[in-house]
Amino acid sequence: MRTLILLFIIGLSFLPHTINAQTEEQVESLKQLQVKKEEIVNQEKEALKLEVLAINKRLTANEITAEQASELKKEAAKKHARNIEDKLTIIESQIDLLERNAGDEDDESVFGIFIGKNKLRIGQAEREVVYDRRTTSDIVLAIGLNNAIIDGQGLNDSPYKIGGSRFFELGYAWKTRVFENSNFLRLKYGFSFQFNGLKIDDNQYLVEQGDETVLETYPLNLDKSKFRMDNLVFPVHFEIGSSTKNEGENYFRYSTKNKFKLGLGGYAGFNLLTIQKLKYEENGEDRKDKFKQNFNTNNFIYGLSSYVAFGDTALYVKYDLNTIFKNNPLEQRNISVGLRFDMD
Repeated sequence: MRTLILLFIIGLSFLPHTINAQTEEQVESLKQLQVKKEEIVNQEKEALKLEVLAINKRLTANEITAEQASELKKEAAKKHARNIEDKLTIIESQIDLLERNAGDEDDESVFGIFIGKNKLRIGQAEREVVYDRRTTSDIVLAIGLNNAIIDGQGLNDSPYKIGGSRFFELGYAWKTRVFENSNFLRLKYGFSFQFNGLKIDDNQYLVEQGDETVLETYPLNLDKSKFRMDNLVFPVHFEIGSSTKNEGENYFRYSTKNKFKLGLGGYAGFNLLTIQKLKYEENGEDRKDKFKQNFNTNNFIYGLSSYVAFGDTALYVKYDLNTIFKNNPLEQRNISVGLRFDMD
């Protein structure tokens, strides 16, 4: 499992990296800068008013002449006018910088320097800002409880421990807007490594008997008996839910941040590895046995999956339509329930 995760991470390094623009943060920053401009003008006006009041008090107290008071007021007005001009120039520069680079982070790059209004230079390459990016990408991580649905039995009768059987999923997914002028429906597709573990109860382990795979009692006391299938699958989901449209001068993006999402779909793929681990004590020594063999499992994996999300966190359910073992009289199908995280 660790080797597969490492290969997955290495593979990701060769994929085009889509870095989503922080359009909501940019819009919020622009709003704050506009508010700051008004605050600067009001603060300088208030400061000028207080300075004029102080000059008038000195004039009333005969500390200065009317001519001196008039001159002082002119100097104060000039000073605060320059303060306003200089401070607003700084704010305007910040606004220009944000507007100039708005949406540039959406370009595919690992590093770069923003130059010009619509371009990003990476080494010797230039990429135009994409006005409408219909496809984005996420890293998918899921974890939770795993078990098997067995014909004629409920989960309470399962030979696999409910609390000890777990699954883990790591993948990469692309999301494409289906309609041109609406983001309500998206198609989400990609690839995932799924690790489905079943912890066997009652001191039993799996044994191949011809074309069947059965559970038998182990002759020694088992500290752990675990069966795991490692799969490579290609999920496809239709995702629905509301979104926010963020528009800039030369681009627009849809954001589903902090929005409700529902995904319905399925997956198909292949079994990469089947392994059984036994841990026990023999003659006072701890023993660990690993059996990497087929166990008459189905090599073609396919099933249904769904998730209900708010933001990047979802309740996730997946169910294999294929049976775990090919020829067993009682059909067993893997089921998983847990949390899924789609990380932009």
